[in-house]
Amino acid sequence: MTEETPGFEEKPDVPSGATPEDAEPTAATPSEEEAAAPAGDVDQTAGLTAQLDQVRTALAERTADLQRLQAEYQNYRRRVERDRVTVKEIASANLLTELLPVLDDIGRAREHEELVGGFKSVGESLENVVTKLGLQQFGKEGEPFDPTIHEALMHSYAPDVTETTCVAILQPGYRFGERTIRPARVAVAEPQPGATPAAAKEEKKADDEESGGTEEV
Repeated sequence: MTEETPGFEEKPDVPSGATPEDAEPTAATPSEEEAAAPAGDVDQTAGLTAQLDQVRTALAERTADLQRLQAEYQNYRRRVERDRVTVKEIASANLLTELLPVLDDIGRAREHEELVGGFKSVGESLENVVTKLGLQQFGKEGEPFDPTIHEALMHSYAPDVTETTCVAILQPGYRFGERTIRPARVAVAEPQPGATPAAAKEEKKADDEESGGTEEV
């Protein structure tokens, strides 16, 4: 009979063929929550990316709206400025049109040498004012007739003209900017039918003289 040594306990027998790892407790495996954590992070990142894309899309739309509104505002300002200039030109043209009879009287008085004294000073001042406003007088004797700016009140034939020509200015014309307020009222002359124009006569005479000089040599 064997004696047991006090203080020592017998260890359980390890079956033959077992490894030390089998004898020790195995380590705990990760729980399902810990295994699912990385997948949750991926879903959260995808959600944030989608939200960022939505914000970028909304920002692009708002930027496009702002640019469109800015372009519309600039077009509106240009239209208002253009309309303002047009209204100003129309008002000025209407005022100057009302003053044309007065300018005609001043012109006739000048032609008859009646523009003297205080009347002369007033007349010249008025002419200076309308000139500063942009009123321009046109129409001169000898210039070609242009139906867009001339109004023919008298017609005749003349042997010394080569085209329809203004031979007398009965009433001067006026323009304001590019707007013709009143056409020049003129007397026109056309080349006489069958007559050789003076210019052609002079040219023929010069040719004859040149030919004669050559023959004498």
